[in-house]
Parts: sequence; structure tokens; C-alpha cells
Amino acid sequence: MGEMESDVQPELKDEHEFFDADELPWTDAEGAPGVSERVLSSTPSGDGAELTRLARWAPGLDTSAAGVIRHAYYEEVYLLEGELEDLTLGRTFTAGHYASRPPGMPHGPYRTSTGCVMLEIRHRPR
Repeated sequence: MGEMESDVQPELKDEHEFFDADELPWTDAEGAPGVSERVLSSTPSGDGAELTRLARWAPGLDTSAAGVIRHAYYEEVYLLEGELEDLTLGRTFTAGHYASRPPGMPHGPYRTSTGCVMLEIRHRPR
């Protein structure tokens, strides 16, 4: 390796063979009132930047107070159930809608009258 390169390996998410995700408990998502999650895979550090989860938003949840969201990781979101209204775009998304966001991309705030469940995959820039 060159002088500027590092021997440090990137932290990898947990390894799992197929398992029944319905057997995982829904837990409150830290720092996100009204959101519960089933973490499918994450890194041992648990910093949230390398994560695959099912996220469930409670009916009536409104993130307006938090404003527009930006984060330092890539995020992919696939809506599985319910609907999610993007208050900036003035559009409502339903099951089957997908988003892919690079680090720093502004999105939200959101509101959901029905609640929703989404598959969320996060990873750090390489």
C-alpha cells in the first residue's frame, strides 16, 4: 500500500442467511418520535450510517418541525405500505415508490395520514 493508503478495512454490516423478519420486534427508532424499526442488518458500531431496516411511521406523523433533512450517507428507500407526503414537493408517494439519495441531498419534511412502512438501506460514501 502507498503511504497515503490505510490498512483499515471498512466496517461491514452483519452477515445473515435468510430469516423471518416478522420475528424481529418493532423498537422505537432513536431520535425519531413516531417511527419504529426492525433493524435487519447494521454495523457493530451501530452509528446508523450502515443500516438496513424496515421503518414504520405512525399515522399522523409530521416531520415539519425538523425541516429539510440532509445526511452524510447514501440512502435508498422503498415504500412497502401506506403513503408518505413530501411537503416540499407537494406530492404523495405510495407503496411501490422508490428514492435514492446521495449524501447531502435535501429531502422532506414529510407527513403521513395513514402511516407507512418502508425498506431503508443506508451506506457510507466509499
